[in-house]
Amino acid sequence: MTSELQNGEKRLVVVGAGVAGVSAAGAARAAGWDGSIVLIGDESGLPYRRPPVSKEVVRGEKTVDEIRIKPEAWYEKQGIELRHGVGVTSLDTDGHTLTLGDGSTLGYARLVLATGGSPRLLPDVPAGVVTLRQVGDADALREQLTPGGHVVVVGAGLIGSEIAASAREAGAEVTLLETASLPLPRILPADLGTMYAELHASQGTDLQTDVTVSAITETPDGLLVEASDGRSWTAPVVVLAVGMAPRTELAESAGIELDPDLGGIAVDELGRTSAADVYAAGDVAAMPNGVLGGRHRVEHWQGAQNHGSAVGRSAAGDEKAFVEVPWAWSDQYGHTLQVTGWPSAEHTTVVRGSLDDRDFTAFYLEGDVLRGAVTLGRPREVRTARGWVAEHARLDATRLADESVPLEESVLP
Repeated sequence: MTSELQNGEKRLVVVGAGVAGVSAAGAARAAGWDGSIVLIGDESGLPYRRPPVSKEVVRGEKTVDEIRIKPEAWYEKQGIELRHGVGVTSLDTDGHTLTLGDGSTLGYARLVLATGGSPRLLPDVPAGVVTLRQVGDADALREQLTPGGHVVVVGAGLIGSEIAASAREAGAEVTLLETASLPLPRILPADLGTMYAELHASQGTDLQTDVTVSAITETPDGLLVEASDGRSWTAPVVVLAVGMAPRTELAESAGIELDPDLGGIAVDELGRTSAADVYAAGDVAAMPNGVLGGRHRVEHWQGAQNHGSAVGRSAAGDEKAFVEVPWAWSDQYGHTLQVTGWPSAEHTTVVRGSLDDRDFTAFYLEGDVLRGAVTLGRPREVRTARGWVAEHARLDATRLADESVPLEESVLP
C-alpha cells in the first residue's frame, strides 16, 4: 500500500472516463463508498457519449457540449475528482499504485479499469487515413464531408454503415467496402444483409463487398485503396471502421489475466480481475455470460453503462452478479436498427413483418428457444424479445411469423 493508504485514506480510482467509468464512479458513491473517488480520462474536457459521434456530431447537428454524460456540477455534487487530459502509464498491483502520464503517482484502495477500446488499424496506413472513435475525429472528418466530395469507408459493420449514412446525408459521394459478401455480417443473416445492401443502394451509397484491402497509399490524386483482387478506389478521404481492439495494455503489463479468446480483461460475475482490489468494466471486460453460459465481451453503450454501474457497486461492497441480455441500436438513413441477445446466422430466422417495407422483427431461434432478435421500427417487440432471451423462452415459429396472432401467444408452455 502507499503511505497515503497506510495513513487511512480510502480511495477508489476509475481509469477511463467513458460511460462505463462514469457509471462505475457514480454507482460506487450511490452504493455507499465514503472515501474519495478519482476518475481519470486521457481526453480533455468532460466525458461525453460516444454513439452520437458517428451520427449527429459528424453531421454537425450536435456539439460535444450537447452530448456530455453528466454536467460538471454532477461530479462536484458526487464528490468525484475528475482528472482529464492525462493517461495512466503503469500499474503496480502489489503496491496499489498508478503512475500517470504527468509523472505523478496515485494510490488506490480499489481500482476499476474501464479503458474501453481503440479503433483497429490496417498495417502501414498513411497518416491521412481517418478513424472515428473520439469527438475530435468527428470534427476533423466533418470538415471533409462536403457536397460533391468523395469518401471511402472501409468496413460495413455498425460504425462503418453509420459513417456512410452520415456522409451521404452531408452530400458526399460514398464508397463502402466490406470484406464479407453482405453488410453487418456479424449480426445479420443473408436475407437481412441483402435488405441492408438494398438500403445502402437506395440512398446512393456504392457498396462493394468481398473486398480484402491489401494496401492504402498516398498518391497525387488522393488516397488509393487497393483490394487483393485488383479493384481500387481513390478518394481524398478514407475512413477505417474495421472494429475495435480492447485497451488491455495497462492490465497486461501489470500481469493481470486476459481472456485469450475474447481479448479483454478476464473478470468474474462481480467484475473482479485476477489482481486483488482491481476490477474491470465495459468494453474491455471479458465477463461470464449469465444467460447462455461461457464468457462474452460486449461492445455496446448500454452494456458498458450497466456493467460499469454493477462493477462500481461491487467495488464499493454491494456485490451482486451482473447478468444482462445485450441490447444495441444503430441509426442509418433515418432507420433505427435494434439488436438484442446473441443473434447468429447459424440460428433459424423467423421474420415478423416485412423486409421490403423495412418494418420487421427477425427472431433467431436455436431449436425453439429464442437467442436473439433484430428489429427495424419495432421498439416494443425488441423489448419483449430481450425479456424472452433472458427467460430462455420457447416459441412457436408459425405463430411468431403470423402478425394476426398476438405476439405473446407464440410462447410455448
